[in-house]
Amino acid sequence: MAVITITRQYGAGGSRVARLVAERLGWTVIDNEFVSEVSRLAGLPPEAVAAREERAPSLLELLGRALAISAPELFVPAATPEAGPDEEALIRVTQRVIAEAAAHGRVVLVGHGAHAYLGGPRDAPDSLHAYVVAPREVRARTIAERDALAPHEAAHKVDAVDRGRERYLERYYQRRRDDAATYHLVVNTAWLGYEGAAELIVEAARKRRLV
Repeated sequence: MAVITITRQYGAGGSRVARLVAERLGWTVIDNEFVSEVSRLAGLPPEAVAAREERAPSLLELLGRALAISAPELFVPAATPEAGPDEEALIRVTQRVIAEAAAHGRVVLVGHGAHAYLGGPRDAPDSLHAYVVAPREVRARTIAERDALAPHEAAHKVDAVDRGRERYLERYYQRRRDDAATYHLVVNTAWLGYEGAAELIVEAARKRRLV
């Protein structure tokens, strides 16, 4: 299936690195497109799914309600009407999009637990799982500059988003995001830069005969 997954710390530039990798290989990157496809299946605006950032239970419930109407084959009712729909429904839609993209092949999947869903290094011979990292202070500075935030606000945002992504993986895949053994490659953009990180990932893909 020839798939590269990019898991990233917030502010480390994982989405940028993914685009560079896809450009060098002539592959498709599933990032914002992924959000749009999930939102289409769930019947919600893309910005609503993007705002979720893999962490907001309240929006999961909202997406579950939408799935009850727009994707009934993926909807599992809750035990009581008051409890609302099963939030697992959104995860099944997300996994469906990951599976369809992986089946097509020649794609770079960013975030959303794609590496965990497809299997670790031993379970997915046609894949390469990369983790894009950078020191916290570097990431906070990047977010402060990008979003025009005060340093303490940027640091808080970095920590909050990272915690949410960690909870997402632990809850739905029983994986720790910082477990290096679940990746083929860990790249530090503070040291390598975005271009250097992308080059290493592309070279690793060639060594694994994905291209």
